[in-house]
Amino acid sequence: MLFLKLFYTFFKIGLFGFGGGYGMLSLIQGEVVTRHGWMSMQEFTDIVAVSQMTPGPIGINSATYVGYTAVMNDGGSQLLAVLGSLTASFAVMLPSFIIMLVISRFFMKYSHHPRVEALFKILRPAVVGLIASAALLLMNSANFGLLGEDNLQFVVSVGLFLFAFIALRHFKWSPILILILCGTFGGVLYGIV
Repeated sequence: MLFLKLFYTFFKIGLFGFGGGYGMLSLIQGEVVTRHGWMSMQEFTDIVAVSQMTPGPIGINSATYVGYTAVMNDGGSQLLAVLGSLTASFAVMLPSFIIMLVISRFFMKYSHHPRVEALFKILRPAVVGLIASAALLLMNSANFGLLGEDNLQFVVSVGLFLFAFIALRHFKWSPILILILCGTFGGVLYGIV
């Protein structure tokens, strides 16, 4: 039954997750943490962090880890957990695959049609909203700490966030360089403390 729920949930996320993987994060969090309770918010935050570091799209990586974790948290064996990760990954990719097969057939013919162009103009703000929602989802106490409870974590988290934002936006540094610098600073700081 869990596998059917995983498939249905991630098929639905894949179908309505406009804006790519970051746009899917708020949908995934709403389904797996809030609605189904397959994992805690802390586990979900860890999954998002690991999904960002591993190669591949973050939405598919998250589905893979969620499928595995949901089955393990349900008391399944490691083999069943691997099957859960495959189920969730396949389900989140299937709608895109089907839609692309259908759209690719007609897109080249109608790409400059006024109604098609109008549809893309309508979808752009929705995609920006979904990505902003994913960013706000990650700005929680599990990632930033709480001022008054863990002042060091809060100050370091906000400082690294501001550094990364300014370095990327103003100085146009490479995101990879920013990740390495922030990871190294955080690792050294928390290794000392």
